[in-house]
Amino acid sequence: MQGEPVRPDPMPMREYYTITELTREFDISTRTIRFYEDEGLISPVRRGRTRLFRQSDRHLLRMILRGKRLGFSIAEIREIMGMYRSPPGETGQLRTIIRKITERRRELEQKRRDIDDLLSELDQAEEACLTRMAELGIAPAT
Repeated sequence: MQGEPVRPDPMPMREYYTITELTREFDISTRTIRFYEDEGLISPVRRGRTRLFRQSDRHLLRMILRGKRLGFSIAEIREIMGMYRSPPGETGQLRTIIRKITERRRELEQKRRDIDDLLSELDQAEEACLTRMAELGIAPAT
């Protein structure tokens, strides 16, 4: 999930980050982070009951959240992340991302057409109601 502009890193590079630090940095809940851990997308180090997240976990979390913003499912994110670690590698990952972006764009464009059609139907229904109200001498509600 590459291709976004590089932004300054808000947290200094360290060996470990706490779950609280990551929730604040990414504005997500601890439950969200635990969910991604349960799904096997990130694997923090455990020291007793404490989760310590490496720089790589932090990077993966950033990629997961980017994927979610793009509308990818957890299964799609897992698939893309898995490609990066093994063949077909980054090339396959990039091709898959492009394909999924194209699919997502098509879905959203169809939804936009559906919404435009619905808005047009609502306009027509409203106009018919206003016309009939005028025929009956009823003032429109304000």
